[in-house]
Amino acid sequence: MNDQRIAVITDSGTDTPADFVRQHDVRVVPLQISYSDGHTYKSGVNITAQEVLDRLDTEIPKTSLPAPTQMMAAYEKARQDGYTSAVFVSISAALSGTNQMARFVANELKDFPVIVIDTKSIGVIAGFVVMEAVRMVESGVPFDQLEDRLNDLSSKSKVFFAVKDLKYLRAGGRISEAVYRLGSMLNIKPVMWCDEHGYYAVVKKARGWKRALAAEVDAVRKEAAKYPKVRVGVCTSMGPQQMEAAVRMVRDAIPNIGELVQTGLSADLIVHTGPDLLGMGMQPME
Repeated sequence: MNDQRIAVITDSGTDTPADFVRQHDVRVVPLQISYSDGHTYKSGVNITAQEVLDRLDTEIPKTSLPAPTQMMAAYEKARQDGYTSAVFVSISAALSGTNQMARFVANELKDFPVIVIDTKSIGVIAGFVVMEAVRMVESGVPFDQLEDRLNDLSSKSKVFFAVKDLKYLRAGGRISEAVYRLGSMLNIKPVMWCDEHGYYAVVKKARGWKRALAAEVDAVRKEAAKYPKVRVGVCTSMGPQQMEAAVRMVRDAIPNIGELVQTGLSADLIVHTGPDLLGMGMQPME
């Protein structure tokens, strides 16, 4: 427990690195994954990313919010463990109702104030906001300053990604039919990002996978150039060789990297992106 007794809680979609979660007592509320056979799983608890990948050929499952009772249980467990307040950091409220639920449940609590942060991002870059929330708390930033500082940091943290097959994003309603048809018919690989409101938007349309990755790296480079030093994240569901190649591209293109974090994807994110995603992004380092 940190000296301020402020718990940091997040949802599984932020892909906060597991080692960091364990070392800093970050509480993770899992999103749910449901199959047509009636089985519902908690992402990262009783279903893994690999298990979702293994079943994608036969079914694309559905994701849903944690139950309100799960959210309440996370808050109450933090209180029982000696924390007196909390910061909940969620993936983009434009893409998931988790943020709204976290706020709703927090309002039902008495004598346990909760700040709820909308990262307007997803995956590893949302996880970076979680990590910075922990660092702020542990360094003594007062509770009443955390919201403004984390919201400002979220607005400067950018995530970009590309996928080889758009059908998963289309199945989840994350892209339009027009974008899906264009990509499928002409081998166009749109480089996506979470815009300033937290919605998925197309940054660039590239023909072929190699050009898409080059465009993605360039997008991160342009954002990173705005700051003296940045933290860069690379995530993929495509295995170690693609990760190594992406990391080399990023290191060659971005000279002001202060920290580079490599992660996989949570089971719930893979439902929406499919088996062939490579994402990357950056956050300014204070």
